[in-house]
Amino acid sequence: MNSLPELPSLSTTLSDGPAGCESAPEPSEDGPIRQNQPETGPSQPKKRPHVLRRLYDWVLHWADTPYGTPALFVLAFAESSFFPVPPDVLQIALSVAKPKRSFFYAAISGIGSCLGGVFGYIIGFALWAVVGGFLTRYVPGLTPENIDYVGRLYEQNAFWAIVCAGFTPIPYKVFTIAAGIFHEYVSLGVLVIGSLVGRFGRFFLVGACLYFFGPSVKTLIEKYFDWAALALAALAILGFVAIKWLM
Repeated sequence: MNSLPELPSLSTTLSDGPAGCESAPEPSEDGPIRQNQPETGPSQPKKRPHVLRRLYDWVLHWADTPYGTPALFVLAFAESSFFPVPPDVLQIALSVAKPKRSFFYAAISGIGSCLGGVFGYIIGFALWAVVGGFLTRYVPGLTPENIDYVGRLYEQNAFWAIVCAGFTPIPYKVFTIAAGIFHEYVSLGVLVIGSLVGRFGRFFLVGACLYFFGPSVKTLIEKYFDWAALALAALAILGFVAIKWLM
């Protein structure tokens, strides 16, 4: 007589689970339970944002720190002589958080920018032979061609050239440094007065928009940043053309 097949033990049956089912995964010491997942190919590396966008985000993060106002002053100062990101970015972020202080932040931007313009004048007047090669190589917009072009504008009417440049998205550092290089056409006093008119006019216009319209301005910039950058570049070109036409 054939013998009956040997039955599995009760402990084996419980450990294996119901027929046709896999045992439940055991928790790992390194973290929560993970289900088995099919293997996939190597993940695609994330595309790094453009350098201008990274600078924009870095500038913007200061709005979430206790040092937002000092950072705004430093940024406005630096942008008038060598830094590529305008202070409007941080001014907008700070004003969105506290709309009632929009004009205060506009004043900080204006003071920092005008003092930075004086520093730019000093660079052009006394330090250009030392640092000129480095700045024209690495600072956007600060090309020998642009400097020569601004010098020709200064021959015609330096004051209005500075006012228009201060109010528009033209890289202001080109005009402050060129003022020092072509100091025979531009005195330091003319640069300061023109900067006060153009830069304060620009920053207080931004402050007024934030005071009355608030967060919607920042939201639009965040959503359409790339288009905004292209629009600023186009406005800068138009600004050069406008200055030439006004002269």
